[in-house]
Amino acid sequence: MNHAQLVALGRALRLTGEHGQRLEDAAAVTDVSEIRSDLQRARTLVDDAIQTAKPTTRCLDHPSGPVDPDAADLCLLCETRRRAGLRTLPRTRTHHPDDQEAPPLRVPSRHAIRADDPQPVRRWLPEMWNGRAWQLCGTPRTSRTEAEQYIDQLFTGPQPADAYRLVHAYTDHNVIRVWGTPTPVSWTVEL
Repeated sequence: MNHAQLVALGRALRLTGEHGQRLEDAAAVTDVSEIRSDLQRARTLVDDAIQTAKPTTRCLDHPSGPVDPDAADLCLLCETRRRAGLRTLPRTRTHHPDDQEAPPLRVPSRHAIRADDPQPVRRWLPEMWNGRAWQLCGTPRTSRTEAEQYIDQLFTGPQPADAYRLVHAYTDHNVIRVWGTPTPVSWTVEL
């Protein structure tokens, strides 16, 4: 049952509950057909919720798709697409077949050719301090401003971590900005 179905069912059940409260009052005029239609609406919503597959991800495009527990939206398909990066397009042969100076055709191989490797993609990684180490929080972003806005929301949110940082990942990882102060958690062992 998704969130929209839960909200609609909650409204329908509250409405039927109001009918029950009105029935307890002896002086109230009751319209049985209205009660019946409201009960039928709630029953239809329950039937729809039972017949609909439970969403396994928070992805709007693939609600019942495969799950990646490390992805922010739990969608393996979208996370794979995010991680893939941009690939170079294959080069087409432009030489005439009778040309003697044409380069030889490439034979398919199970080993990758350098030009077929994905090109590096600029990423902005939001990380949070968990008390011991920095860990990724949220999905890597391609826009620095979007990543900074995301960290600002987390830092000013209801349960912020001690510190957040923004890491620029291109060919190397560089820390760009830090929010808060990371304080190490001391672990004591009682014997």
